[in-house]
Amino acid sequence: MRGPILFHAIRSAILALFFMVALPALAEEQMRFDKEPLLVQTAAGKVLHFTVEIASTPDQRAHGLMFRKVMADDAGMIFDFDEPRRVTMWMENTILPLDMLFADDTGTIRHIKENATPYSRDIIDSMSPVKYVVELSAGIVAKLGIKPGDRIVSATTTKKKTK
Repeated sequence: MRGPILFHAIRSAILALFFMVALPALAEEQMRFDKEPLLVQTAAGKVLHFTVEIASTPDQRAHGLMFRKVMADDAGMIFDFDEPRRVTMWMENTILPLDMLFADDTGTIRHIKENATPYSRDIIDSMSPVKYVVELSAGIVAKLGIKPGDRIVSATTTKKKTK
């Protein structure tokens, strides 16, 4: 009697471990994002080049960079919120520390959150209405001297709205 119970307990533990490891990987694999070049034009006259993934649907915005383990210094993600509004973000299930650029409908950066803490449920507020949020690897803002008033430019930020 003890043998079958032990067998089922071990099998259940192995299955639970498998799902704990596999589900986050599957979640990352199933969400696909288009990519585009993005420039940051600084007030000092520098033009910084990035390649960003585009999060424009509600599902893409909800998923964002969750479960990512690595991201190049010249990579990131742009969140397009369609209309300017006050935006709140958090870092739940986000492994990487991030810098966040909050930009209005002209692409002008209005607020920056540097070094957002991985896995944190603390609310990160745009502080004013914005249309875009760009997430970059933590430390990039300080390293490259990106500041409020600088401007982001990409196909997403320059597209004409169709009705």
